[in-house]
Amino acid sequence: MTTTPDMTTTGWTVLRVLRDRAAGPCLAAVVISGFGTSALWLACGVWVKDLTGSDGLAALCLLAMWAPAPAGPLLGALADRLCRKPLLVGANLLLAAVLPALLAVGSPGRIWLLYAVLFLYGATGVVADAAQSALVASTVGPALLGDFNGLRTAATEGMKLLAPLAGAGLYAAYGGACVALLDAVTFALAAILYALLRVREDRP
Repeated sequence: MTTTPDMTTTGWTVLRVLRDRAAGPCLAAVVISGFGTSALWLACGVWVKDLTGSDGLAALCLLAMWAPAPAGPLLGALADRLCRKPLLVGANLLLAAVLPALLAVGSPGRIWLLYAVLFLYGATGVVADAAQSALVASTVGPALLGDFNGLRTAATEGMKLLAPLAGAGLYAAYGGACVALLDAVTFALAAILYALLRVREDRP
């Protein structure tokens, strides 16, 4: 008896957020880029394992991506010193441009390039997360902010379940380079969505 109203309420909440000129593009960008990120991190570990046969080197992929996290307060301060929309567009375009470099990773001697890209990936992600949180807080109306944050959390956690499986399947079928290109495309799409976002920001 309670399932239908709950589903109706959830559907209406999603519709309200997606129809909003600020919340809709932001949520879509989060989902798209989050899918690419979650697909890549598992595939990278498998990729290094296949190239080197080393579980330790494979685990370093996750370490390289999370290594910039302790510098989060310092990196996140960029979001307070720059306009958030251009910062998000630039961060996503940077990753879209850098990820194709992983096409050169075809031997154990090239895995350093994978670690370098993942480190940059992690550092850029810290900045982008801070900028996105600040942009959402200043552009999404108070009436929608709670719903937006709930949907963003649900989408992010959902991507962590589905995207790694998709990335692993894509890697098994076409290799790591294909997963890297997919991730680059998701960041390019996210950059477009942020660029189309209509928002006025005061200069920091």
